[in-house]
Amino acid sequence: MAGRGALAGIRVVDLSRAVPGPYCSMLLADMGADVVLVEEATPPTGRRAATQPMTDEEAARNALRRGKRSIHLDLKSDTGKKVFAALADRADVVLEGFRPGVVQRLGIDYETIAARNPRIVYCSLSGYGQTGPYASLVGHDLDYIALAGALSMIGREGQPPAIPLNLLADLAGGGLMAAYAIVLALFARERLGRGQYIDLAMTDGVLSLLTRAASQRLAGGPMPTPGRDRITGALPHYDVYACKDGRYLAIAPLEPWFLENLEKKLGIERATKERLTALFEEKTRDEWFAFLRDADTCVAPVLDLDEALADPHHVSRGMRIEVEHPTYGKIPMVGPMPKLSETPASVRGAGPRPGEHTKEILEELGYRGGTV
Repeated sequence: MAGRGALAGIRVVDLSRAVPGPYCSMLLADMGADVVLVEEATPPTGRRAATQPMTDEEAARNALRRGKRSIHLDLKSDTGKKVFAALADRADVVLEGFRPGVVQRLGIDYETIAARNPRIVYCSLSGYGQTGPYASLVGHDLDYIALAGALSMIGREGQPPAIPLNLLADLAGGGLMAAYAIVLALFARERLGRGQYIDLAMTDGVLSLLTRAASQRLAGGPMPTPGRDRITGALPHYDVYACKDGRYLAIAPLEPWFLENLEKKLGIERATKERLTALFEEKTRDEWFAFLRDADTCVAPVLDLDEALADPHHVSRGMRIEVEHPTYGKIPMVGPMPKLSETPASVRGAGPRPGEHTKEILEELGYRGGTV
């Protein structure tokens, strides 16, 4: 499944299961990489036995699987290890998201793979990293953003921290940072002539996202706290307001000239929380957006997900697409990004059913008839 994007010709072997790893490899696949998902051939057992197997339609509609191929392998068997070694020999990247120590027990760790393929870029993506006092702890996005300090800054003053979607750790600090690290390592390989190991901790990633806030605090600035900072609710003109229809409008004219434009357009001398609260209740969200959008006032409607996916701006930029599937027809998805002029991203197909390409990949590895 060759692509023409920036990563065309790069093969990624993806062992990850949870959201961060698949998001990482989706970004790589959109940019042209041949991503091979290594998946279990048998239903989960033990503690994971209650996990429902993915249906073919669920797999097709799962955008995190799009543009990839899937092979069934039992990594605990000698045959599975042999096939995996053959895959890794021909790969540029291995991505795994197991708990620290698991790949060593399976015999598919970086040292083992690099001894066979010195050019391999091997990324271990985990919550707390491979080293440190918390390396062996289990966790999810909420735990990672809590430990990294981000959760304490999200919400309203005097209220418990608000629980956001798993954007900060799983997707930004995890999957996106991993894709960035992998591309860096591939770039460095051209100079060094060899690959390298990436220890990607989501907590590290979240702390990196907090660089600006942390730098200000380390320099003696105030503790970033909801409701007390200019971008966490302290300013009346950087906030969200309820409108006549119960929907919300976000205003953010931080710069004096944008604030002046807002106050002039609204016909007020000074923006206060009380004045803005009363004023925005006089019209609907969309009426206010239509009234303010062309006046350089830094304003946007707070859209729900359905509205955002249908918004003409996002549609015009290709961020809402349809992917054709032979069985399920046109499958709507979020479009790929970033927008590169010479090596554009593309979605080369819907998500594969688990093991769909086992025979094809085995034949590529030299197994006649696609069997081992």
